[in-house]
Amino acid sequence: MRNLFPQSNTKYPLSGFALSTLAVVTVATAVGCSRAPTQQNAANGSATSSTAAAPTGDANNIKLLNVSYDVARDFYKDFNPLFVKEFEAKNAGKKVEIQQSHGGSSKQALAVANGLQADVVTMNQGSDVELLVKKGLVAQDWRQQFPNDAVPYTSTIVFLVRKDNPKAIKDWSDLTKDGVQIVLANPKTTGNGRYAFLGAYGYGLHSFNKDETKTKDFVKQLLKNVPVYENGGRAATTTFLQRQIGDVLITFENEANLAVKQFGQGEVQIVYPSYTVAASNPVAIVKSVTDKKGTGEAAKAYLDYLWSAPAQQLAADLYLRPSNPEILAKNADKLPAINTFRPRDVFGSWDDIMGKFFKDGGVFDQLADPNSTTASATK
Repeated sequence: MRNLFPQSNTKYPLSGFALSTLAVVTVATAVGCSRAPTQQNAANGSATSSTAAAPTGDANNIKLLNVSYDVARDFYKDFNPLFVKEFEAKNAGKKVEIQQSHGGSSKQALAVANGLQADVVTMNQGSDVELLVKKGLVAQDWRQQFPNDAVPYTSTIVFLVRKDNPKAIKDWSDLTKDGVQIVLANPKTTGNGRYAFLGAYGYGLHSFNKDETKTKDFVKQLLKNVPVYENGGRAATTTFLQRQIGDVLITFENEANLAVKQFGQGEVQIVYPSYTVAASNPVAIVKSVTDKKGTGEAAKAYLDYLWSAPAQQLAADLYLRPSNPEILAKNADKLPAINTFRPRDVFGSWDDIMGKFFKDGGVFDQLADPNSTTASATK
């Protein structure tokens, strides 16, 4: 597919909500120290500073690199200072610096597999962690190392539409109408896009009594309305909000809410479909790196803190659905009850999902409109 926006980052300078729309290269956020942040290149798995990859050599000055998915940057920007304060209060004389790298989830996993020295990964689908298990970088029992199968919070797929919903979009079926233009992250390379695709496909199976032929026809009609597949969830949001492309953005609930609050207040609104997919956000220690750096204990503490009450409430404040049911219930005003399905309950394991839908020549490739485009890989 041809490149629609080869110079999109430089042509559209961003501010406010969209200031961190780099989907592939992100500047790490250093917290709890005065040193300059390290820049991580998620595209090729390299670091522009050797400090992230080298053993610290000082047990009292700890550096952790969290390699994460695109739209998690807002959560970890606020979570990291909470953890630093807690860790240093409990570990007298020790200092910890947290660095961040964000991009499309699967691209991030590939970057770690290719050598990016992550201490921890915080992804938006299990297959990205399983890739690192297969590479021998993450322990086989990673799901058992933390509560809830190592999922501290979840999200779901919703629609973001223009003010007053001019195209009257209420459910997945409305996305197949002529004249509706959809903005979507690329399902071949991003968790955001995959969950969106699975949400549509799952809705089709649900509506057509598990009839695969009718479901494929439905999804094919929907994908005809996608002019461009973006390289990450945040890049898709930028395309929709800043470039004013599209009638509807399909994205995570937390991303949609942050878009409304931080940039598009009064200009866009959220639509909850009648039946949609639940998105798990798993975390894991990259044992091959922490063993080398001697950061295993700090990495475990970092991820453990995701289940603390302050972190769970922070997740809810940022429209992520906390795994703690009591905290979720307290935030029902901003996280309404919805009818969702888990991908594994409908489609099987992530290995099955990737093999059927997202491999080259898979169901997505079969159904995607050949006239659709992909955004520049340099974004």
